[in-house]
Amino acid sequence: MKVDEVIGLLRQQASPSYLAGMQRFGIDNSRALGVKLPNLRKLAKSIKKDHLLAQQLWDTGIHEARIIASLVDDPKMVTGQQIDNWTSDFYSWDLCDQVCGNLFDRTTFAIPKAIEFSARDEEYIKRAGFVLMAEYAIHNKLATDDVFLPFFSLIEREAWDNRNFVKKAVNWALRQIGKRNNTLKMEAIATANRILKQNHKSAKWIAFNALTELSTLKNSF
Repeated sequence: MKVDEVIGLLRQQASPSYLAGMQRFGIDNSRALGVKLPNLRKLAKSIKKDHLLAQQLWDTGIHEARIIASLVDDPKMVTGQQIDNWTSDFYSWDLCDQVCGNLFDRTTFAIPKAIEFSARDEEYIKRAGFVLMAEYAIHNKLATDDVFLPFFSLIEREAWDNRNFVKKAVNWALRQIGKRNNTLKMEAIATANRILKQNHKSAKWIAFNALTELSTLKNSF
């Protein structure tokens, strides 16, 4: 399928009411058409993995086309430079999360980029670092604990950041890693208790929220 065909199909499925409603969820709709995510996933399934098409879709700048790009790109062909380029284009939390969860966490760069991005200042790039940690914890069932243990110090280090889209991603990473197994759950709880002692509003929210879920989680891993 060619890029013009994909854009044409997206425009056919665009909904003005959905476009307007995106703002209620904190999504920047200034570059969007208004196509629901289930429709994007359905369309992507009809397209074979196509690295070149993914680049072309991303270059359109259209919100939904970029989400499709993350769904049809081949993780084996993604380079570190591509991850840097696409991440620098993030302007909305949902685009960040979709690209990280559909594509970036499946590449060989997922771990080093998570570490690198977690220390960045830009809101959505920093969010991407912690979203990568969370998505990797969800999707990579065979990853060993030693992959995730270093993330706890990064989570603790950045818990001060009160920006909404950053603190929620930090919290998400802490919870998802803790839900992998009992060893990681215990370390996540210990990390949350240390974070709780920080004199930051965001840190206390991150810690309380994580402890509420993790402390009641049964050891049925």
